[in-house]
Amino acid sequence: MFVHPLLQLYQPQMKFLPLLVVIRAIAAAGLNLPFSLPPGITRLVGGPTLPFPQWLTDFTGLKEWPGLDPPFIPLDFIDFSKIEPANHHIQGQCDMITPTSCSFDCQNCVSFDDVYTCPVLSQTFDDGPTPATTKLLANLKTKTTFFVLGHNVAKYPDTYRQAVAAGHIMGSHTWSHKFLPSLSNEEIIAQIQWSIWAMNATGHHLPKWFRPPYGGLDNRVRSIVRQFGMQNVLWDYDTFDWKLNDNSKSAGQVVAEVDQLIKSRTHGLMLEHDMMVQTVNIGIDINKKLPSQMTVPQCIGGIDYIKRFN
Repeated sequence: MFVHPLLQLYQPQMKFLPLLVVIRAIAAAGLNLPFSLPPGITRLVGGPTLPFPQWLTDFTGLKEWPGLDPPFIPLDFIDFSKIEPANHHIQGQCDMITPTSCSFDCQNCVSFDDVYTCPVLSQTFDDGPTPATTKLLANLKTKTTFFVLGHNVAKYPDTYRQAVAAGHIMGSHTWSHKFLPSLSNEEIIAQIQWSIWAMNATGHHLPKWFRPPYGGLDNRVRSIVRQFGMQNVLWDYDTFDWKLNDNSKSAGQVVAEVDQLIKSRTHGLMLEHDMMVQTVNIGIDINKKLPSQMTVPQCIGGIDYIKRFN
């Protein structure tokens, strides 16, 4: 019997693969796979369920949500002359980065308006919404900040609305989790604008807070994000829960390291993920140990959203 090569990615002996490898492989093949993924892995690729709004058709001329590479739509308020120059680089290649770039991913550099810590040790969650997010929402005892992918918002709009209704803060994490310093200016803008449009079409608001995927942030990216009126949010503690994806860390190791953090400090912003059940379970466990937390806007006395619509 012929077995498509992609099906071999899910043989029982292979518990997990890096999530982005799975996503890109499925997307490239254009498959709607008729089988269940391994426990805890949520499918992030597929057709959106969020209706494409008429106002967005009127503005873009399009009638459906884009794939993982959204088209650039010119915006009157984006001034390309105000975009700071910087050497493009792919993730992990930092030899061409200059100090003036203020790269977070290469130099751990933060700018004057970057949010990277909090007076109270607080959780934040990236890469949702996913089917695993609903379990997290049902068990959180504090308000938190979610940094969502626009592509997932379009696919799981009800979960997004559930988070909004519960009073959590929703920030942008781009449309499809691209490493922004490697992209052109137009591609960065497309990643941001389509994320905002999905959030607006679902939650009827414009996000104030933005987290660059992989912490890929330099002054060129900052100068674009600022023109959208948003503010970059980073972190000063990475739980490394995402390493559960390739088994380079166990859940026990992640929890033990966080327990040590809680004993040693009372402030900070923690990077976590609601992309799969395993990371959600860790998030729930940590949440029980931190009964007093802040959302990102509470951390700095900022606003929740740029604008809310009725």
